[in-house]
Amino acid sequence: MKRDTLISATNVSVHYPISGGKLLGPKPVVRAVENVTLNITKGSFFGLVGESGSGKTTLGRAMLKAAPITSGVVNFNDGEVNYSLSNMSSKELKDYRTRAQLIFQDPYAALSPRMTVRDIIAEPLEIMQLTSSREETDKRVREIAAKCRLNLEHLRRFPHAFSGGQRQRISIARALVSEPKFVVADESVAALDVSIQADVLNLLKEIQQEMGLTFLFISHDLSVVAHICDHVAVMYFGRLVETAPTRELFNNPCHPYTKALLSAIPSLDPDAKNLAQKLEGEIPSPTNPPPGCKFQTRCPHAVDICRRDEPQLESVGDEHNVACHRWQELM
Repeated sequence: MKRDTLISATNVSVHYPISGGKLLGPKPVVRAVENVTLNITKGSFFGLVGESGSGKTTLGRAMLKAAPITSGVVNFNDGEVNYSLSNMSSKELKDYRTRAQLIFQDPYAALSPRMTVRDIIAEPLEIMQLTSSREETDKRVREIAAKCRLNLEHLRRFPHAFSGGQRQRISIARALVSEPKFVVADESVAALDVSIQADVLNLLKEIQQEMGLTFLFISHDLSVVAHICDHVAVMYFGRLVETAPTRELFNNPCHPYTKALLSAIPSLDPDAKNLAQKLEGEIPSPTNPPPGCKFQTRCPHAVDICRRDEPQLESVGDEHNVACHRWQELM
C-alpha cells in the first residue's frame, strides 16, 4: 500500500455458493467479484461505475468487511491504524466500524419508522460506545445534523414526515456521526429527483472537504460521477475493465464497454440522440463464465484472442489502465 493510500484491494474475489448442481464435484458459485485490484487515495472521491449486477455493491461491501472475501487482501491504513480486513480480531473490527461507514441507496428503507431522527443519528454512538453521557451524545448529534442541513426541530420528528432528499440527509448524518475516515456511498442519490440529487451531491462534497473524508461513490450514472468524482473505475461482470482520473476517462475512453456507457449519457443535443452504442449479445452466466474476455459476448470488436485469453489491466498513461486486447487498435 502506498503511503497516501487509505484503502487498497489486491486480487480480491467474492464468490457466493449456490444450491443445486452435481452431487459430486465442485459446487457452483456466483463470481460476484473476481480478481479486483485498486487503490483509493486519502481525501479522494473515487467513483465505481457499471451496469446493475456488475459487482459494484459487493466490492464496496467487501471493503467495509460487510461481505465475505473469498480470496485476496483488503488493507486499511489511516495513519493511526493499519488493518488487514482478511484477518481482524473482534476488537479491531469494532474499531474499524467507527472508521468506515456506508450510506445506503434507499432513504425510505434505511431508516426505522419507529425512531425519531435524533435516535436514528445517535444509535451508532450508543452502540459503539463513543460517548460517555447523553449530553455528549446530543451535542454530537446536533453538530452533525447542522452539517447535513437539519435543524433542531427535525430531530424530534419521525422519518415519515420527511421527503426523500431530507431522509437521505438523515442517512448521511447517521453515517458520519462516528467521524469515519472512509465512506461508501452506494447509489446514494439514485432514488432522488434530479434537482435533489444535485443538492445531496454538493452536500457530500462540502462535508468531504470539511471533514477530510475519503469516499467510494458507487453509481451507474456517469453524469453524476463526472460531477463529483476525481477518479473512476469501470466494472463489468465482477472485473475492472478501466480506471483513470475522471477527466481522462471522459476525454479518452479506451475500453469498448466504457465507450458504450459514455455514449448512453443523455444529451440535450437533438442530433446526438442516435449516437448511443447499443450492446448486442447476451450477458454471460455468473456461474459459468466464458473463457477469455468476459465482455466478448457483447463486444462488436471481439476476435479470437478475446475469446481465448482474459485481458489484464495495462497502463495507457499516467494512472490510466485498461483491460482490453485491442484498445490500441480501437483508438
